[in-house]
Amino acid sequence: MSDFLRSYLTVGIFGLVAVVLVAALLGIGRILRPSNPTTQKLETYESGVDPTGDMWSQSNIRYYIFALLFVMFDVEAVFIFPWATRLEAYALFGLIEMAIFIYILLLGLLYAWRKGMLRWV
Repeated sequence: MSDFLRSYLTVGIFGLVAVVLVAALLGIGRILRPSNPTTQKLETYESGVDPTGDMWSQSNIRYYIFALLFVMFDVEAVFIFPWATRLEAYALFGLIEMAIFIYILLLGLLYAWRKGMLRWV
């Protein structure tokens, strides 16, 4: 067996051990835990408020878009930090590439602002 396949075999064995260990610990927890289901325990809990009405409710799409914009600019920060630490190595080419990247993100922010998606209503 080659070293290449042996390394995959090692990873496979560790993955199998991990799956077996997780299954064993969950099984032991299921056996050892007390089980006393009552109607009050099975009722839906909503932050200390008694649940009323239907479980399903519509949310405003703006909250979803606001979260996506946050993730987008969070990812931008993840890409800018390593670039900023190695700016000397990337020189002018890296500066131009990052300027294009930031410009595209600013276009997205401007579009969201013009569409009114940044208003928290």
